[in-house]
Amino acid sequence: MLTIHAADELRYGWDEDQEPVKDGAVAVAADRVVGSGPLAELREEFPDARVRRWPGVLGPALLHQGPLPDAPTPRERIHAVLKLGATAVLEEYADTPELRAAAARNDVIVVPRGTAVRRPAAFLGIGRADLAVFEYDETGGGTCVATVCAGRLVHRRR
Repeated sequence: MLTIHAADELRYGWDEDQEPVKDGAVAVAADRVVGSGPLAELREEFPDARVRRWPGVLGPALLHQGPLPDAPTPRERIHAVLKLGATAVLEEYADTPELRAAAARNDVIVVPRGTAVRRPAAFLGIGRADLAVFEYDETGGGTCVATVCAGRLVHRRR
């Protein structure tokens, strides 16, 4: 089923100077991005799509660049990363077979050593649907509202 993820604002990258798209959205089919831009345009292009509206800013999912959060099991450690808006981890922190297996089961990318740590935006063109939505407070701190990993909604704040 095609899903449109929409938010108050869409960003194509988190550290870019590019102007955000107000009332922006990303269309996702299976595990791929099939369109992005203003919500109104995507609704016209995909009239039968389900629309999920999120409060905050929608953009590419993050690369978790440090140690994985502590948790009782490898699965819970990977889920803790997804709750932060990340869908990729560095290999040196997924350092056991159990962590790598948990990452693989959840479609979390394990970035090999020596790879550039900056991950490109997932939806510049047609790419894997790795998205995150953050709600920002007045201090500039952000809380992850939702994470989409390979097209699947894997975290949403209740």
